[in-house]
Amino acid sequence: MRLGVLDVGSNTVHLLVVDAHQGARPLPAFSHKTELHLVELIGEDGAITPDGASQLEAFVAESVEIAEDKGVEEIIGFATSAIREAGNGEAVLAGIRERTGVELAVLSGRAEARLTFLAVRRWFGWSAGRLLVLDIGGGSLEMASGFDEVPEVAQSLPLGAARLTKEFLPGDPPDDEAVRALRRRVRAQIARSVGDLVRFGHPDRTVATSKTFRQLARVTGAAPSAEGVYAARRLARADLHEWLPKLARMRTAERAELPGVSAGRAGQLLAGAIVAEAALDLFEVDHVDICPWALREGVILRRLDGLPDEWQ
Repeated sequence: MRLGVLDVGSNTVHLLVVDAHQGARPLPAFSHKTELHLVELIGEDGAITPDGASQLEAFVAESVEIAEDKGVEEIIGFATSAIREAGNGEAVLAGIRERTGVELAVLSGRAEARLTFLAVRRWFGWSAGRLLVLDIGGGSLEMASGFDEVPEVAQSLPLGAARLTKEFLPGDPPDDEAVRALRRRVRAQIARSVGDLVRFGHPDRTVATSKTFRQLARVTGAAPSAEGVYAARRLARADLHEWLPKLARMRTAERAELPGVSAGRAGQLLAGAIVAEAALDLFEVDHVDICPWALREGVILRRLDGLPDEWQ
């Protein structure tokens, strides 16, 4: 079966075409995406701007045409925190539905964490033991822990890299007090969740997904994307401690010159590093393994398993 997965994230809107069969790994066949940065297109009234809604509608319409050209049998569409929290999210979804016929399901933060955990478990297998999974998105941080395919604990916090940059780090580079204030806020919020996530046992393996973690790993010396998805990649807590002060002193343009960092994400990298460092410190893990599978793959796997949709 050829599936089209339309992922409306807080940073990137992505159509991924995959060849997927039950019992086999999903094989990417085509990718079409844009860094729309929806979280930055939310006005002071908490609503997505008319221009943002128009751009999103146009991308979805274009994706439908591409999916048809590529022989896609079914489009699975979902949206995450930017749409979930926007005051006019339902109106934006209605506009997309009317123009394109695509029904975008809005994932709760807990569902994001659970589906990402499923993808990580399938990638690393049962031999990974008890997993702790961390995912820094544009609007939120998802965390989940457990021993099976369904995590025992799944949580979502409003600590996405784009959101925090917009709200707390306006300077380029930001001043020291702004960085310290954000660090305190992030650590206080994550610390409230640590006990819940380790109450059934400390992880045998801690895994990170998302572009923020991948970019931080690349900056600190992990293998480039050209080496393929099967190259082992890690992000060490010691390397984060070393790099965070450097990132705080850099302008956005300087961060964009670092290996693996895209121009569209460079401005968010410092906030993402602050969240990543806090999580590794507070969970007392020396490093995280980087998983190439994340939420999109979790959605695909759930669909192939024939289990009920988990959008709540």
